Amino acid sequence: MHQNGLSAGFLYPGYSAEDDYPAIESAIGGVRLPVVHTLMREDAHRVDALLDIGGPDVLADGARALREQGVQSAVWACTSGSFVFGWDGAEQQVAGVAEAAGVPSSSTSFAFVHAVRALGLTRVAVAATYPTDVADRFAAFLGHAGIEVVALSCRGIVTAAEVGTLGRDEVLAFVAANDHPDAEAVLVPDTALHTVSWLDELETRVGKPVLTANQVSVWEGLRLASGQRGLTPRTGLGRLFAVSPEQARHIE
Repeated sequence: MHQNGLSAGFLYPGYSAEDDYPAIESAIGGVRLPVVHTLMREDAHRVDALLDIGGPDVLADGARALREQGVQSAVWACTSGSFVFGWDGAEQQVAGVAEAAGVPSSSTSFAFVHAVRALGLTRVAVAATYPTDVADRFAAFLGHAGIEVVALSCRGIVTAAEVGTLGRDEVLAFVAANDHPDAEAVLVPDTALHTVSWLDELETRVGKPVLTANQVSVWEGLRLASGQRGLTPRTGLGRLFAVSPEQARHIE
């Protein structure tokens, strides 16, 4: 039941909040979370740019690099670069990563769905850094999975680089301001946003689970890497990481 020795790899576009991964690796201990930076020809939360960022050639190159590192799972750690393809397209995207990496694979968008299910939730608020047209696609992706978005807020930031500059106080205020009384959790979908060091603070502020992109990506990667062993529940990384192995095993 221990996660010691697990190795989950991540494909991360460009550079913005990739230091969340070594931070969570340190917090968990005994795991490897290698990050491969994938090509980002244009840093823009714009549909055409996102389709390019998540293109099969780009991800296959990164997945092969992860394969060489001997990972047990691979996650495309980009929410917008996965949900923008729609549900079927995102499934094909993950299948391509799995083929190139040679291990079970997923993406941040599916990680959000699986995390919501593992917590037994159905109604969420979304605090998105994206422009509205991109955020709407995330809401549609969640809706396809039967998750009701009761509130959707959009900060309208175009580049991942700018998102990565937001600090603790701004992140706490942003999430709290975009909660909704009918939501059972708040979802924060951008892997360019630093959140891992403040997960418990975020949940204390809103009084409910807060699921963030880098958090769910790591949880998903370790869940896939652990197979039937499941993950040892732990504190300090939000309620998601306190989920029992039995809950996490029956979510798909």
